[in-house]
Amino acid sequence: MVPDVSTGERTRGLLAYLFGPGRRDEHTDPHIVAAFALPGLPDPGRLALSERQDALTDLAKYLDQPVRVREQRTGKKVPQYVWHCPVRTAPGDHYLTDEEWAEVARRVVEATGIAPRDDDSGCRWIAVRHAGDHIHIMATSVREDGRRPNTHRDGARAQKACREIEKEFGLRQLKSGDMTAPENPTSAERAKADRMGAAVTSREWLRDQAYAVLASARSEEEFFTVLSTLGIKAKKRIGPQTGEVTGYSLAAPGDTNTAGEPVYFSGSTLAPDLSLNRIREVLTTQQAAGYPVARPRPENPWAHAYEALHDTATVLDSGDDAAAQAHLAALGDLLHTAARSALPDTRAELRAAAAEFNRARRSVIRADHISAAAMRATAKNLVHAPSDPGGLAVAVIFALLQLAIAAAHWYEQRGYQQQAAAAHATVTHLRAGYQQAAAPVLADLAHRTPRPEIAQRFETAVRQTIPDQADRILTDPAWPALATTLAQAETAGHHVPNLLRQVAAGRELDSAQSPAEVINWRLTATPNRRAQAAQARSTTAGGTPAASAHVQASRPAAAPDRRTPRRS
Repeated sequence: MVPDVSTGERTRGLLAYLFGPGRRDEHTDPHIVAAFALPGLPDPGRLALSERQDALTDLAKYLDQPVRVREQRTGKKVPQYVWHCPVRTAPGDHYLTDEEWAEVARRVVEATGIAPRDDDSGCRWIAVRHAGDHIHIMATSVREDGRRPNTHRDGARAQKACREIEKEFGLRQLKSGDMTAPENPTSAERAKADRMGAAVTSREWLRDQAYAVLASARSEEEFFTVLSTLGIKAKKRIGPQTGEVTGYSLAAPGDTNTAGEPVYFSGSTLAPDLSLNRIREVLTTQQAAGYPVARPRPENPWAHAYEALHDTATVLDSGDDAAAQAHLAALGDLLHTAARSALPDTRAELRAAAAEFNRARRSVIRADHISAAAMRATAKNLVHAPSDPGGLAVAVIFALLQLAIAAAHWYEQRGYQQQAAAAHATVTHLRAGYQQAAAPVLADLAHRTPRPEIAQRFETAVRQTIPDQADRILTDPAWPALATTLAQAETAGHHVPNLLRQVAAGRELDSAQSPAEVINWRLTATPNRRAQAAQARSTTAGGTPAASAHVQASRPAAAPDRRTPRRS
């Protein structure tokens, strides 16, 4: 059950909408189901159409009476006094009767401070039903005694009341909010997207594009420049006294109003952490931590990404919530840039995972962004990574999957239900993306399994070094692939028993569905010791350092996804 509180200044205009046909003739049988003084209150919905307009005017004047009295007494206009709260059941919920909706309305106006229980001086309000799955509660927010009601945090209070109603009425129990969710598209925006043949509304498309561009941008100027290459119009707000940019709005390509003008959405209405102040906070703290605007060195960013994900997992276990929240926000950036650089077959799932995690990355915990500066720099460097058809990119996707699971658990422990739900949705897409990426790599490794006597030697090493998990590892379908990876590690200069002890000492294997895959990707991300030694010798001799195990030449930054909403 979803409430959505807003305010305005036109009682008569809102009544005309509530008792009218709707924007697409979707209003059927509009009528009052509850009110502050239901007996004797005229119901325009039960009158003939010829009488309805006069009745709406009379009802508006009646609801506005306390407002007018206050204005006469104070000599000041009451601002934003029309309080409006639609309440909608979730798809699949059972049908509620008028009596049940009336109880919902009374509970909501009581919880929000519009009409407290046993208070005869509360605000005047009505609840109108014009569809099977929702009602609209409207009130004039001046009490009968002339005071303004206490509606502080009325949206959160309405949410809490709806969570209780869901339990009592046997409805689908939605996640509690914490006021960090972005504004949802309006019904008019959704209808417009449908007419234009777009899969999502302009608001939603702009939000995803802004997050993706910010993930790779190293400065405010670059952020707006890249947005413009996508065909997105940016309008900056200039402070009248300072002349400095104080905010911005974006318009999607081809999205115009009836006058042919671009439809703009401010950054803060796209998402709370896309406001200009929040964007600047992230960019400046990264530079303050010693990560200036610069292009990456010619090293393989996939290796750095794997290390950064390991560090983030450690931070989640540290108990420092401010640092953990910053790392989770940076994880959102890494998901976006990984989606840009991954193999084409996996990009769709990774993009979907990044879009889902956009909701998980925000909570009421104030993030210590400077602590995650290295993680954000790693995310930006990943834009320049080769797609890496080998195993290292798959190891990063696997690490992303494991970290998303840890993020869901982290949020659940702290009671942030919406973030946990978004993290779980992220896990679903990452798991699908991982399976697509891992299947051919594991199959190739299994096809190249070493000779039986060598595989037997590795089996003995597993039983000696990881006895508690040996049976699970050796019967795992991924064991042949792991045997090949162990052979490669031995060739790279590692002592296999010591290496197995090292990787098994990481995060526990008990809960892993495939412990052989976990160990395989940990080994894949382990540096090549022989290459490191050669590099050290070359550096000592005064020559140019040799390439390390995972070093590959960087390529130019990948162009952002230029797809725009489908519009006719």
